[in-house]
Amino acid sequence: MNPIEITSTDDPRIKIFAGLTEAQLRNSLHPDQGLFIAESPKVIRVALNAGLIPVALLCERRHIEGDASDIIARIPNIPIYTGSRDVLAAITGYTLTRGVLCAMRRPALPSVKELCAKAKRVVVVDDVSDTTNIGSIFRSAAALGMDAVLMGPTACDPLNRRAVRVSMGSTFLIPWTRLEGGLEQLKACGFKTVAMALRNNSVDITDPILKQEPKLAIIMGTEGEGLPLDTIDSADYVVKIPMHHEVDSLNVAAASAIAFYELTRP
Repeated sequence: MNPIEITSTDDPRIKIFAGLTEAQLRNSLHPDQGLFIAESPKVIRVALNAGLIPVALLCERRHIEGDASDIIARIPNIPIYTGSRDVLAAITGYTLTRGVLCAMRRPALPSVKELCAKAKRVVVVDDVSDTTNIGSIFRSAAALGMDAVLMGPTACDPLNRRAVRVSMGSTFLIPWTRLEGGLEQLKACGFKTVAMALRNNSVDITDPILKQEPKLAIIMGTEGEGLPLDTIDSADYVVKIPMHHEVDSLNVAAASAIAFYELTRP
């Protein structure tokens, strides 16, 4: 292992860490060449344990024989770039939270049919754009026993750097894919759909009828507007979380954790 010292933000060798936007990293024209950035030793270890393929590592000098030493030992055949904390902050545009970044290959996504074949509880993330909320939803989904996550066409990328960090690597632990063809795909796979929304006909989330359903798809809406009316109208159930003290709703990440816990319990 021979770390490569980086002293300039213009060094072309570290373009993937400095010069590419999230969209360019995804490389939508050639998905098999897409990359994402994992930040912090803990998250990188989770990614490696999940079988993801590293491309390059960028870390502060002090971490080479410190927090990143075990990671470097596992990936001896990729370039290891290093530099001072100030140089790395100038390269990335932000101060590294844990001083270590790893560029990794984006995994191939399964089809909706493949993902749902053995699943009983899935979440559909509809148009949620905040990376922190996405990371929190994935972490809750993995921790509370959901089987899969399906991202709506306009929902934030779960492999966004911040979303991955907030999830603590949970984006690598629970299967996910894009739901491009609408909720009909889920109904064709035997799922009843649950729209999380406040309506006069909403069913309480503790209603036993929900737990009797063998396959449920829980649909979570945007941070501000919630779910579109046509999505609510087409759902098999409209479900609410009871509110008190004149609070009318919860943040989507908090609401998803409650829904996952309640609807995965026997």
